[in-house]
Amino acid sequence: MTKQLPLKYVLLYMLVLATFTTLDIQAQNKQSQIPPITLENVSYGPHKNQIFDFWKAHEKGLAPLVIYIHGGGFKGGSHDKLWGNYVKRFLDAGVHHISIEYRFLRHAPFPAQHLDVQRALQFIRSKADEWGIDKKRIAAYGGSAGGQLVTYLAWHEDIANPQSDDPIARESSRLTAVAAKGVQSTMDLNWWVKNIPGYTKSFHKEDLKANETKYMSKLTNNLSVINHISSDDPPTLLVYKSNPSDPVPNSNVKTWSTHHVNFGIALEKKLKAKDVEVHLCYPNKKTAFNDDIPKFLVYHLKK
Repeated sequence: MTKQLPLKYVLLYMLVLATFTTLDIQAQNKQSQIPPITLENVSYGPHKNQIFDFWKAHEKGLAPLVIYIHGGGFKGGSHDKLWGNYVKRFLDAGVHHISIEYRFLRHAPFPAQHLDVQRALQFIRSKADEWGIDKKRIAAYGGSAGGQLVTYLAWHEDIANPQSDDPIARESSRLTAVAAKGVQSTMDLNWWVKNIPGYTKSFHKEDLKANETKYMSKLTNNLSVINHISSDDPPTLLVYKSNPSDPVPNSNVKTWSTHHVNFGIALEKKLKAKDVEVHLCYPNKKTAFNDDIPKFLVYHLKK
């Protein structure tokens, strides 16, 4: 059961996460090339937002799966808005595709969103044989808040409970590979002030104050994906639109700073220290996969 936060903390965190906007929204809206959905609005829980869409690849036997989780500051966005022709590229490569919806902060406080996507993944694995999914080959991608959710899945310890009376709860919550755009490494706003250009306490003065409470500190540590990195984590692609040396822009500073590449640099350092394969891509730094998320995920699902 999700622990309910005091209303003032929910409101404070909604202010913080309003800046976690979905990246590349124009690209997401170019959906003319997306094939018809195989199964639409499949429920994985009782809430109206606990649903997903499933596209089945034309493969014989079990095929790998890629999951997409949208951004939007945990307060908006939609699983219906997808990145360009990504779905088609995955299906053409023989990879199933799912787009997950989850409860927003107005529906339930943290960590409901993180618990939702874990449950969704376990539910999907429980349907693996029925839907032709290889449950040992599941990857995920997302941007901003969606990037935090997919990396949470990738790096958080497995919550599977083999002794549970619930067959869904017995399934694994881990991933084979993960790709994230503009993901925030930590929810510690004091770290943001010290390490993110352009970010100042004036943006979220009250949020910093709330962050000092004992319970909020515990929640912050849990939601900070960098704290869950370990040596058994899957290959990771991190994509950012800014360079470390870029000057602070004259406008839209809050959104720019809350998706800054310094988050990725911190994640890369921690992942490398744990010997996890990581590719960090930004305009002045290319990788073997650059920012091609389908290429990266298909490679690791099929190698």
